[in-house]
Amino acid sequence: MLAGFVATAVMSVFMVMKTMMGVMPELDIAAMLAKMMGAPDTPIIGWVGHFMIGTVGYGIVFALLAGRLPGSLVVQGTIVGMLGWLAMMVMVMPMAGAGLFGLNFGIMAPIMTLMLHLIFGAVLGWVYARSTARVTE
Repeated sequence: MLAGFVATAVMSVFMVMKTMMGVMPELDIAAMLAKMMGAPDTPIIGWVGHFMIGTVGYGIVFALLAGRLPGSLVVQGTIVGMLGWLAMMVMVMPMAGAGLFGLNFGIMAPIMTLMLHLIFGAVLGWVYARSTARVTE
């Protein structure tokens, strides 16, 4: 779960930077999650949900899949990130009213969220590899 938390924190920094730079501010995942959880005026609820998904959900799933996917742990994390992105595009985005692949926001929505999930996955795999490495003398 440590790897999931760190990867979620890194992804969140990029999400906040994107919004601060004025790049697709309407694509606010935390606000979308808060709205889906019945608290549209409480974005902190969305942030908590976002961190729970990334830390607990991805942390446990990656621990179970690590070593069972092809490539290094960084590559495996990237694969898990891509699978999470796909699930978000076909389940979460339509449920949030953003359409399939979030295309109600335009073509940049799936591209930007894919980039964020690739970064997330690479960090997930990298931190997991470092935190599970055996110390040798």
